[in-house]
Amino acid sequence: MSLLELHDITFAYPAHGLTLNGACLRLGAGERLSITGPNGAGKSTLLKIAVGLLRPASGRVVAFGQDRRTEADFTEVRRRIGYVFQDPDDQLFCPTVAEDIAFGPLNLGKSKEEALAIVDSILGRMHLSHLRDRITHHLSGGEKRLVTLATVLAMDPDILILDEPTNALDIENEARLLEILQSLPQAILLISHSADFREKIAPCGYRLADGVLTPLD
Repeated sequence: MSLLELHDITFAYPAHGLTLNGACLRLGAGERLSITGPNGAGKSTLLKIAVGLLRPASGRVVAFGQDRRTEADFTEVRRRIGYVFQDPDDQLFCPTVAEDIAFGPLNLGKSKEEALAIVDSILGRMHLSHLRDRITHHLSGGEKRLVTLATVLAMDPDILILDEPTNALDIENEARLLEILQSLPQAILLISHSADFREKIAPCGYRLADGVLTPLD
């Protein structure tokens, strides 16, 4: 079953040439794909188009069997695709770790008690319970990265989108992240410059160059 399809996506930033020029991608249930390519190739741009944060000049986004065009169309998409941004500070905004993780479930209509139970469950699974009541902006870069993943997992998404998830991680936290991701059932779309990390999480996928996605050998 196809969860996400991008068909002939084109996109250009003002005063620049085409960043994406007919990019196509398909992600199936439980599938794990990497996107690699040089800096500035448009990898993050492509991911943002997939969840409606940017709109393509042309092409189609099909998510969970439906064409997605309007902001209303993408509301459901962003509930079902968990996007871990390249910079954790773009995603963490509550005073404490527990509040950041509870924010998503509360917005989905969970009670405070239900949301806090999700917080404790997610942190326990990730062996991060010691961070529960920490002030978010006092965390290290690696701790923020793992907490950002926890905020996404709290939403129980069907797809995880990970944009350079090993940035700012030391060896210990990268190993922990790897263990967590390997244990998850979700489909994954991964951007990473680390060939070793890609090989362990999503060895198949695409290379983005000159605006076009081509399958990795």
